[in-house]
Amino acid sequence: MPLARKPEPLPKPHTEIQTRRGTLSFYLGDCVNVLRSLTPGSISVIVTSPPYNLGVRYRSYDDTLPRERYLDWTGAWIKAAAQALSPGGSLFLNVGAKPTDPWTAMDVAQAARPHLTLQNTIHWIKSIAIDQDAAGANAGLTRDLNVGHYKPINSDRFVNDCHEFIFHFTPGGRTALDRRAIGVKYQDESNIGRWRAAAGNRRCRGNTWFIPYETIQSRDKDRPHPATFPPRVPEYCVRLHGLSRTKVLLDPFLGLGNSALAAAALGIDFVGIELDKHYLEEAVGRVRASLEAR
Repeated sequence: MPLARKPEPLPKPHTEIQTRRGTLSFYLGDCVNVLRSLTPGSISVIVTSPPYNLGVRYRSYDDTLPRERYLDWTGAWIKAAAQALSPGGSLFLNVGAKPTDPWTAMDVAQAARPHLTLQNTIHWIKSIAIDQDAAGANAGLTRDLNVGHYKPINSDRFVNDCHEFIFHFTPGGRTALDRRAIGVKYQDESNIGRWRAAAGNRRCRGNTWFIPYETIQSRDKDRPHPATFPPRVPEYCVRLHGLSRTKVLLDPFLGLGNSALAAAALGIDFVGIELDKHYLEEAVGRVRASLEAR
């Protein structure tokens, strides 16, 4: 029988921020190495968006790996993440694609399959058009609605891409969720009296989340990273998993630190890992500024 691999010692954090309600730890380095050094079962929730291997221009990472090598690497970091995840934990994996390479998200999900169970598939809607007549009179729309931000696609073959996947993986597919923590009010409040599940006028939001980006004035100044999600994405993920059951939130691809911003706002411990020192320091600076502004 082969001997079990001895865990690597956890490196010292590049930066550690103490808040009134938690500790935010930031690690500079390769995520696989840091993940392997974490205590098994110590992480409650992982919310992350890894490089998609679509040729994005990162500062310190080659996003143009051969597909087989990229998927091998994906399997390696997900395996290490699964070992760090608690038995009742959740991994929320945000993955996008491009029209000429539509299988990317599915391939990434398949790479996770040997290590975790796909429990839910969530569609992050970045932009949506709602026709007034389709919404119905109760919606109160006075005109057609077009809300959110998207990257236009100039093509006679493809439609504009207004969504990304968020795959919800768990160790066994049996993780209980706080389904109404990010719930929405019933459009017809008469349901409250008819259905026991409608108590509190909240129903499960479902698997479509409309979360637009904030409007920015300068990409280089306000969002100096080629791929990031808004803080509301990790916030929704943590609340859905169950805030009271979330002790530590992890993001192994920290980027600009929006997951750390969510953790600080929610009052939970956080572990962030970033390969690029410039992005890491941007993230730490944004978190400090957010805490000082409160």
